[in-house]
Amino acid sequence: MSFWRHTRSIALLPGVVLGIVPGALLLLSGGANVGWGLSGPIRVLPPLLGGGLIIAGLGLLGWTVALFASAGRGTLAPWDPTRQLVVRGVYRHVRNPMISGVATALLGEAALTGSLPVLAWFFVFLLANVLYIPLVEERGLERRFGEEYVRYKRNVPRWLPRVRP
Repeated sequence: MSFWRHTRSIALLPGVVLGIVPGALLLLSGGANVGWGLSGPIRVLPPLLGGGLIIAGLGLLGWTVALFASAGRGTLAPWDPTRQLVVRGVYRHVRNPMISGVATALLGEAALTGSLPVLAWFFVFLLANVLYIPLVEERGLERRFGEEYVRYKRNVPRWLPRVRP
């Protein structure tokens, strides 16, 4: 699996969601409000929360991309999908950890920047995926992987991870 294939898919998908759109929203709305206008020591809490969420989200995203490359032999991009159904690692606990990772990082960006437009973008991103995944993506996975995916779908929750795989 080439480094360029993964880099391109990451730049075009999570890169746009986490970089281009929030950056444009910050530029258009007058910038960030780091610390949310709070005063004193409490001012550091939103940036700390935001930074923690960004690190956690990017970590989860990185883990899922690595699983797609190693176990799935593909990328996160719909035009270069996995050749194998990935049911290892975090995918044993929840079906959509990649979206969870991106959403967590995006929420972290909203917390870090104190930006209501970035927070609104977070909700738009969530709504789009709540609609797209069951209506489009899961149907495509059923066509590609057949009974294997249907069995996986029956046993692994879509959004809230189960503790035991």
